[in-house]
Amino acid sequence: MRVVWPLLVALCATGCATAPQQPDFRGYFADNNAAAAAGPQAQQEFFRRSQHPDFTDSTCELGDLTVQLDPAWSTLRPDPGFTADGVVPRGEVWAIGVEVTTRVNGSATGHQIGSQHLVVLDGRTFGFAPCPQ
Repeated sequence: MRVVWPLLVALCATGCATAPQQPDFRGYFADNNAAAAAGPQAQQEFFRRSQHPDFTDSTCELGDLTVQLDPAWSTLRPDPGFTADGVVPRGEVWAIGVEVTTRVNGSATGHQIGSQHLVVLDGRTFGFAPCPQ
């Protein structure tokens, strides 16, 4: 079998791109869950300081609610087409599947699986605070 190197080189030069390096979001999820364990005020503060800077006016009060997020790491993927309220956030956008558990006064009030979007901007990780209905 004959390998056609010039053809392979040409194909890679025109269409092969390296996949973006996956960020390490373990700290974000650990900080979120530590804040949830510390209570609603600590979690509200976490969401305030980790909210994407383009969307700081898009937060809401959680009251007595806390939100635990358990990521499914194998689902982490870039999501450059993501928009929040029709606006493309600045930075490198990633999506990951998460298991979400909400609690009030330590008792589980909700449990679901969904997607979480995180953005790496200027070397920091930002998210989008939940706004439960």
